[in-house]
Amino acid sequence: MQISKINIKNFRLLKDMEFNCEKDLSIIVGKNNCGKTSFLSILEKCIGNSSIDNKFEYYDFNLAFQKKLYSIVQNRENFNEKFDDTELAGIVLEILISYEEDDNLANISALMLDLEPENKTIVLQFSYLINHDKFKRMMSDYEEYKEIRNKEEGENTFQKFISKNHKKYFEYTKKTVLYDYVNKIIDNTISRIIDKKTIDLKKIITFNSIDATRNVSNTDVGHLSSLSSNYYERTEGKDKESETIIEFENQIEETDTQLNSLYSGVFEKLIQKISKFGGIKEDETKIEIISSINSLNLLKNNTTVIYKDETNSLPETYNGLGYLNLISMIINIETLLSDFRKDKKDKEVVADINLLFIEEPEAHTHPQMQYVFIKNIKALLKEGKKLGGSDKEINLQTFMTTHSAHIVAESNFDDIKYFVKENDKYGKKIISKNLKELKTIYQKENGEDNNHYKFLRQYLTLNRSEVFFADKIILIEGDTERILLPAMMKKIDQGASDKTPLLSQNISVVEVGNYSQIFDNFIRFIGIKTLIITDIDSVNKDSKSCKVEEGKFTTNKSLKHYLKEKIEENEGDSLQILTKLTLKDKIIKASQQQVEGGEDIPSWTSDEAGTVLIVYQTKEIGYEGKEYNARSFEDAFFHINRELFTQMGHGNVEDNQNELKNRFQGLKNRDCFFDSECDAYSLAEKCVNKKPSLAMDILLNSKRDDSSNDEFSNWKTPKYIEEGLEWLQQD
Repeated sequence: MQISKINIKNFRLLKDMEFNCEKDLSIIVGKNNCGKTSFLSILEKCIGNSSIDNKFEYYDFNLAFQKKLYSIVQNRENFNEKFDDTELAGIVLEILISYEEDDNLANISALMLDLEPENKTIVLQFSYLINHDKFKRMMSDYEEYKEIRNKEEGENTFQKFISKNHKKYFEYTKKTVLYDYVNKIIDNTISRIIDKKTIDLKKIITFNSIDATRNVSNTDVGHLSSLSSNYYERTEGKDKESETIIEFENQIEETDTQLNSLYSGVFEKLIQKISKFGGIKEDETKIEIISSINSLNLLKNNTTVIYKDETNSLPETYNGLGYLNLISMIINIETLLSDFRKDKKDKEVVADINLLFIEEPEAHTHPQMQYVFIKNIKALLKEGKKLGGSDKEINLQTFMTTHSAHIVAESNFDDIKYFVKENDKYGKKIISKNLKELKTIYQKENGEDNNHYKFLRQYLTLNRSEVFFADKIILIEGDTERILLPAMMKKIDQGASDKTPLLSQNISVVEVGNYSQIFDNFIRFIGIKTLIITDIDSVNKDSKSCKVEEGKFTTNKSLKHYLKEKIEENEGDSLQILTKLTLKDKIIKASQQQVEGGEDIPSWTSDEAGTVLIVYQTKEIGYEGKEYNARSFEDAFFHINRELFTQMGHGNVEDNQNELKNRFQGLKNRDCFFDSECDAYSLAEKCVNKKPSLAMDILLNSKRDDSSNDEFSNWKTPKYIEEGLEWLQQD
């Protein structure tokens, strides 16, 4: 038995989200403010320890729902008397539980609304809704509210009214709802209220969480020590038959006896003084002060966690926050797993499903510790599932949120759930995407021999897992662009003071070589603004590299892939098309193209509102005022920055040549820069020795202009990259 899916409607940013659960561990990733904490919050409110009470606040409603509610209030004169409750569906949480024939169905049998053997799904629905009658009452009360307080009609007035009074009109209900297994949809027309007198939901689902605010501090004396006593109370202390526990209790009793004899002497004078005030009379009951050590109190007040080497012991507060957080989290996990295994009366009453939520385990920890944590967490959880000495296990599902690229890099790709914010006609909403769906997408495109998917999975998890937390992405070809791109972004920032600086935005740069087309499905999947920087790679009719002006085709697979729609307009001369495209023509969006047989295949369409831009070399005026269309990045850079390599501050060519040799180790055949017959194309072909070294040389030889605050004033960014970065900078 397991939770297979969770649906959430109208809760904060979770406007209409479907979350597919993994059997063991679901790792939730995404940039900040994309609903991860809200996901935990609604689970706490509906199935957590405080779920008995209605914990919803008005501001838990999605903003689009709030606006819709107010718009109906504004037009209350036209209020439909045949009001459909679903028109103003409020907050809804649906938990779909799947079970098998060999599962124990005793606890869920009362929730089954369909006895069809093939239907092996039940739906728990938690909702906070307003019905027709309560809505009419709300509008009447709102009118009275305004009149008494002399308030004008307005959204702010309504917000103040409803935020204080929403619980009068919205009703919190728990239901079991029919699952239509044939059509794989939830049928709200058939449902049953869950009566807490006859159905104990805690026997079906128990929920515990470790939130991100763990209050771990290396000034918080005894934090781990208090956790150790808590661990004893809720784990080892429950096992009264354990030999270790029996020995512990016997030692406490022996200590009590020894302390009793000591206490009689220590408190003798105190007892004598009490007797003088009539507290003790002859022939009446005497008072004594005796030892009453309790095992739990003993641990709470008399244990400390230390860090010990061969000769010294240090208190817990002397260690770093990373270790404190890690140890705290492990103790918490062990304690909560014990809660899953036994109830408050120490009985081994285990719920059908136990849900553990761990929020941001990486707090304060360095990358290596994050790697170790995620490598070992599954083993820790598996060990914690065991019941006593038997082979039986509790049914445990774990959700974990993280902002750590290192944890993602060490995770199973199929466990990852990606939360992303998308626009719809009513505003923004959060979508939950399963990374394992990419495998299906790539298989559909490439068949079972899915090398593209294998490459993508390995590349992202090993090298660039931070893309899952980015707002924007830049795909580049090689080392030169990677090294120089931060400087180019800074130059853009210096010239656009009214815009959010690129270097202040959450942008992930991914080096993909000539394979950006392999990232097609990933770009569609991740759905965020993407800039692709590539080369035009011109060749002549004999497929030999040449200048763009002499070429006829491009060999660049990325251009052929993403700009296929444009190139197909003139397949006989693809370069002619590419050189004439404007920047707007290169902005594209994902679409579907219908082919013979009626099948739709993924494609890209030119659209100014698209979220992807692909840029390559274009015509630009450079050295000596000449207009030229470069073929590669180096070609383009030399064309507009030749003075960087020839003007070394010396009066004669020979001294400048020697200086160039000393400063630019990434070049060869340096004399060509001083030969007017060598154009930019020739320089790129003949003079580049090592591209990464050349990029470093450019940075090392950059000069600052204090008047313009330009740290790289003696060189320019090629036009195509500059245009791409300016587009990316915009929201």
